[in-house]
Amino acid sequence: MRWLRLRGLLLANLVLFFSFLVGLAFVGHAHENSELADHGQAPQTFGQYVGSSSFGEAVFENWESEFLQMFMYVLLTAYLVQKGSAESRPVDEPAPQDEDPRDHRTDRNAPWPVRHGSALILKLYENSLAIAFGLVFLLSLWLHAATGAATYSEDEALHGGAAVTTWQYLGTSQFWYESLQNWQSEFLAVAAIIGGSIYLRQRRSAQSKPVHAPHSETGS
Repeated sequence: MRWLRLRGLLLANLVLFFSFLVGLAFVGHAHENSELADHGQAPQTFGQYVGSSSFGEAVFENWESEFLQMFMYVLLTAYLVQKGSAESRPVDEPAPQDEDPRDHRTDRNAPWPVRHGSALILKLYENSLAIAFGLVFLLSLWLHAATGAATYSEDEALHGGAAVTTWQYLGTSQFWYESLQNWQSEFLAVAAIIGGSIYLRQRRSAQSKPVHAPHSETGS
């Protein structure tokens, strides 16, 4: 039970992720078969749908926006502050995250790149969170474009149109409509938690300041 308690936050989110992903697959399958029936096409099996471009597009379109949000959030919170927000570094005060890891080469419990990594490895490691989110964002964007191009081409074929390549699909208004409708909501949500944490509280949450903290206190 202690093992679960120490990992509860990550495990709970992974369970929710897989639950909603399975739910998306089932309702998406039903919706896709309804669309096929409207066009006089044979229905797909569940396995066929999960392996289809339609399901891939629905998944990667959302992953793209989520990882863009996290990539930008990591970068913006490294350089910008918001007075009073629990999501910000302290204003005009040093933060533990600002410390140079090169001063901690001899720390017994420091990660391997800090203790033994070369200058390049340490440089990559001290930016690894943003790099990882940025790479997954780019991969998700490409997968969204690739699966979207296949779905777009299938729809065009049903209406007598021509197929498009992934690169051609990147230049369509549909691709950017799908992307921007998600991007705008992601940054609205980020702005809401940054601004909301100035005046609102949630006891026990790491995303909130202590309930008794003044509105002007910055950082959690």
